[in-house]
Amino acid sequence: MDTYHDDKYFMTFDSTVKMSDAIAIEANNLTKVYRDSIRAVDGISFSVRQGEIFGLLGPNGAGKTTTIKMIITLTKATSGTLHVFGIDVFKSPETVREMLGYVPQSISVDTDLTAYENLLIFSKLSYVNKKERNERIRNALEYMDLSSRADDIVKRYSGGMMRRLEIAQALVNRPKILLLDEPSIGLDPSSKKQVWKNIKQLNQEFGTTILITTHDMGEADELCDRIAIMSEGKIAILGTPLDLKRDVGGDIVTVNLAFTPPIMSLPKEIGNIVHNNEKSIQILTTNGEEAIPLIADFFRSHEIRVESISINKANLDDVFMKYAKRRLGDEMYKATRNTRRDFARRAR
Repeated sequence: MDTYHDDKYFMTFDSTVKMSDAIAIEANNLTKVYRDSIRAVDGISFSVRQGEIFGLLGPNGAGKTTTIKMIITLTKATSGTLHVFGIDVFKSPETVREMLGYVPQSISVDTDLTAYENLLIFSKLSYVNKKERNERIRNALEYMDLSSRADDIVKRYSGGMMRRLEIAQALVNRPKILLLDEPSIGLDPSSKKQVWKNIKQLNQEFGTTILITTHDMGEADELCDRIAIMSEGKIAILGTPLDLKRDVGGDIVTVNLAFTPPIMSLPKEIGNIVHNNEKSIQILTTNGEEAIPLIADFFRSHEIRVESISINKANLDDVFMKYAKRRLGDEMYKATRNTRRDFARRAR
């Protein structure tokens, strides 16, 4: 049963309720087709447990943001079902919206206002009781470490502070589920760690169910209890970060060559090429140390000089490469650059 702390404004849950005892979000065969016949989301099914941090991981165009938009009732599904705590999202959108907090990827706060003024406007739009507004706003700002800057104009904030203010804003209406679209994209490493800390704190201290979309493999690995990797509107694989990395199996051997080799395949006993970037090749192999001499001999036999070889354990990027046949590095760079420009523009 839902309860409220007397000394906190956040919603929390009875301690007898475990993460697996209730389903916060459940999608079955969820599909979204736009007028130009593009299947943005293509028959996905997944569930988010109450009290967990769940990640939707994938590149631009994978369907992550469209999925979020259906959950927060900004767009309707073409087919399939979607429930939030058992309530049909499409039949009872107003009821569902009252349970949700949402932080979009693009900056949504008004940088010409103070932090307090931003939260005040949002609390009015969310129909927060007039007697409770001030306390909720002050508690939210305190929780996100922004109390000392509550009366400062937001354009004077750093990008990380703007993002934390957006999370504070989303918390004003006491959401049971917090949805974050690329929460730390464009932030410097220090600000990113602070946002991650706040997200984990919300989840651990108050049992807030959190759904995150991200390009960032490190973010997904750091924050998420479970991850669904999306590609071309479908869920390619779903599991815990540890299980997904184990599923890849073995080691990743990176081979840097003197020149770009012709298209080739490796003998099965060596491993499989999972990424080929001209002179740099990544090979998935069962045992990296044992494979290195075989790899060196293979390229030597083809008269291709090896300049260096290194070994790394499989990570989520390797998982994504296995199931989606692509890497996220280039798209992550572009998305980060665009968001940083947005932060800079808003801070003028």
